Amino acid sequence: MPKSVEPDRWLFGATVALCLIGTIMVFSASAITSRIRFGNPYFFLTRELAWLAIGGVGMLVLARMDYRILRRPLVAYAGMAASLVLLVAVFALDKSHLTHRWIRIGSLGFQPAEFAKLAVIFYLAWFLELRSSPQGPGINDPLRSLLPGFAPVFLIAGLVLLEPDMGTAAELVLIALVMFFVAGLSWRWVAAAIAVGIPALFLAIRMAPYRYERLKAFLHPSANPQGHSFQLFQSLIGVGSGGIFGVGLMEGRQKLFYLPDAHTDFIFSVIVEELGLIGGIVVLLLLAIYAWRAVRVVWNSPDGFGRMAALGITAMVAGQALINLSVVLGMVPTKGIPLPFVSYGGSSLVVMLLGTGVLLNISQQASPQ
Repeated sequence: MPKSVEPDRWLFGATVALCLIGTIMVFSASAITSRIRFGNPYFFLTRELAWLAIGGVGMLVLARMDYRILRRPLVAYAGMAASLVLLVAVFALDKSHLTHRWIRIGSLGFQPAEFAKLAVIFYLAWFLELRSSPQGPGINDPLRSLLPGFAPVFLIAGLVLLEPDMGTAAELVLIALVMFFVAGLSWRWVAAAIAVGIPALFLAIRMAPYRYERLKAFLHPSANPQGHSFQLFQSLIGVGSGGIFGVGLMEGRQKLFYLPDAHTDFIFSVIVEELGLIGGIVVLLLLAIYAWRAVRVVWNSPDGFGRMAALGITAMVAGQALINLSVVLGMVPTKGIPLPFVSYGGSSLVVMLLGTGVLLNISQQASPQ
């Protein structure tokens, strides 16, 4: 049994710092618009603080609770079953922003698709440890490993795609592929997945006119700067306006009805505009520290389940951060993916904090380095 050590302070510190910056910037990015829309400049801030409290408590609980509890088959199956039920239930509820993504309880709402990420990670961590054991059939067995491993993931991703939310659906599949690959998935299966995935991705884009317009706007941004390229142009203007030190906290202009919903997916543009290149670098350094310490947890995990669970959480956080930053900087087509710990969004924030709690718990079980 590996010696218990203190939880990773660097990982915890980076998480707290990102949440603090996120809370400040959510208020800065939303205060004026929320006062105009709701008559209350603190509308989004109070909700962000509520979700931060819920996620923070959950993180501390999971950091103290032995992560091996999540290793039980009952937990793996219950998490997947609950995700499927909730993802089906959203279609029986009224649409919100033309999508079936939310389940609302009073004034607060949550997205089952976000919590499905953790369900998939813990299911695959248990499943892959079992299949890769000396008594197991191996990761590359088509009927006993690949089919029962990927089938529930594709089912959940398909329901998410129907909401519609192609970004989260793709993220679920990518997390699964990363976990399978590190567990020993053969390159021939990876090549097969790419060969099937690229045409499927293009088909999903082509079948939804708004997705296809976003792709064309990315390929030819100057063709329609007032249409589907508008958000990207305004984001780049914000990034370019900050200079080295920024225009000052609360002083940004792009958030004032130029950059739609600036407190959500494009909050990094507001950060760079108001806090400048220095502020942007600070956020990037904190994300890099988080990724570095998370990879360290993966490397030093005392067992297969801990290693796979830590890997899935690391892929979830790092992958989402990379996609968000790429969108904000115009490197990939526009897609609604929040910046972990920083963007406004209760479900995403809680899931990221819960995942971090598991990482902190696993870090306590690793051998001291």
